[in-house]
Amino acid sequence: MDIKRTVLWVIFALSVVMLFDNWQRATGHSSLFFPVPEATAPAVQGGKTPANDLPQAAANAAAPSAAPGNAPVAAASQKVHVSTDVFDADIDTQGGTISRLALTKWKDDAEEGKHVLLFDSTAAHTYLARSGLIGGDFPNHNDAFTLVPGPLQMTGDTLAVKFQSPVKGGVQLTRTYTFHRGSYVIDVSNQIVNTGNDAVKPTMYMELVRDGTEISGAKFSHTFTGPTVYSSADKFQKITFSDIDKGKASYNKQSDDGWIAMVQHYFASAWIPQEGAARENYIGKLDNGLYRVGSKAPLASLAGGQAVTVNARLFAGPQEEHMLGEIAPGLELTKDYGYFTILAKPLFWLLSKLHGIIGNWGWAIIAVTVIIKLVFFPLSAASYRSMARMKEITPRMQALRERYKGDPQKMNAALMELYKAEKVNPFGGCLPIVIQIPVFIALYWVLLSSVEMRGAPWLGWIHDLSAQDPFYILPVLMAVSMFIQTKLNPTPPDPMQAKMMMFMPLIFSFMFLFLPSGLVLYYVVNNTLSIAQQWSINRMLGQKKEKKPA
Repeated sequence: MDIKRTVLWVIFALSVVMLFDNWQRATGHSSLFFPVPEATAPAVQGGKTPANDLPQAAANAAAPSAAPGNAPVAAASQKVHVSTDVFDADIDTQGGTISRLALTKWKDDAEEGKHVLLFDSTAAHTYLARSGLIGGDFPNHNDAFTLVPGPLQMTGDTLAVKFQSPVKGGVQLTRTYTFHRGSYVIDVSNQIVNTGNDAVKPTMYMELVRDGTEISGAKFSHTFTGPTVYSSADKFQKITFSDIDKGKASYNKQSDDGWIAMVQHYFASAWIPQEGAARENYIGKLDNGLYRVGSKAPLASLAGGQAVTVNARLFAGPQEEHMLGEIAPGLELTKDYGYFTILAKPLFWLLSKLHGIIGNWGWAIIAVTVIIKLVFFPLSAASYRSMARMKEITPRMQALRERYKGDPQKMNAALMELYKAEKVNPFGGCLPIVIQIPVFIALYWVLLSSVEMRGAPWLGWIHDLSAQDPFYILPVLMAVSMFIQTKLNPTPPDPMQAKMMMFMPLIFSFMFLFLPSGLVLYYVVNNTLSIAQQWSINRMLGQKKEKKPA
């Protein structure tokens, strides 16, 4: 029993520490464990991109949007407005860079009537997808491109928007963005033409650039924001902004497959180069405090008059797991479950299958909770039987502690005799709980990380399972369920411990006030099932005791 209390106290202490750490994050202070760099801080020398041949520039300067139409646009830093069924975007003629990208199928939580804004280029937030050529004085993201006349609004299944660079170093770059109806993948074609007489050997780079502002999952919870690299050799690698600042970023730098990405809660962007093309990945911090992750690939030497086309794909959208896996190998890992991926992925698979049958994510959460409870029923039953027996002998244990409080050795010997006589295992209630903890934590990350919950209703007052309960009904039910569980468990012999156990429901319920309602729904259902199981076991044991002959 002492071991079990120790485990519970450790869990409680860790919960309090993590609660305080997430409160620090929510109020804009530094984390105890993952310091967040300020976006406007000067660049740390050790964190700068080692590939100094890459062009540096501040975020594209704001400029009036170019009016839709077919007239050529040659002025520097004009914004070309492009509209599809899933995107509302601005492409800056400075570099032909996607400087603003709104996801029209996803509503913004912060501002009513607006869409989720992934890419942006303002004083408050910078997030860009850009590319160009290095290896000489070639066209890059700082040059003024010209919009080639053509449609800017999708009317069919595809929309192609083309930009042409000036001739620099004898090279001209023509970039074509091809949007597809219903798709968050943009095909990007770069045609490089050597207009001169001398041979040239440029290198193509593609990068994602953003400030260091972290996108939090919810109050009192933290999800990863930052660059990632994937290759078949080293798999999925996350790099924190703080590691970049310290010059400690570790990732695969040479590859001929995979992708590079920027990840935040629910959404991601990724450059996906052609498979089989050798490339060098790079990550660093620019002089203006922005971070970048990119990939550069040397091209074959181009003689005068020769041309080559480099194709890539740019993903920018929600982390819908079934969609990501079909786009590129490993891309579903941008939906980050952390260390619990091995458990979280099958749990999400089960959750999504149940949603396909039931048609409601809230009821699917309840169904998954019931199934998990049934799977762990034998372990839970053993734990509850052990706790019930411990509760029965608690008065006798307290009496022994009082009798031998001056002699710990005799007290422990007497307690062991009592356990043996009553056939009680003091560790019986602890092990089943420890075994189940990883599964419950994995399901927590599934519910926290799944964009599918965003905007998904359950019933009545719950219109969005990713948002907190607007009337705090579920957190109150959570507090009540935890209080009932506490009463069903054996009372700790120490009065201070007993009081703390009574306060725990209130402490945890305060945290649950701000968590997504889908998470709270899971815990309420899980606690309710646990109460029913524990009550029935206590009742059965009580009936067996009454039937015993005197």
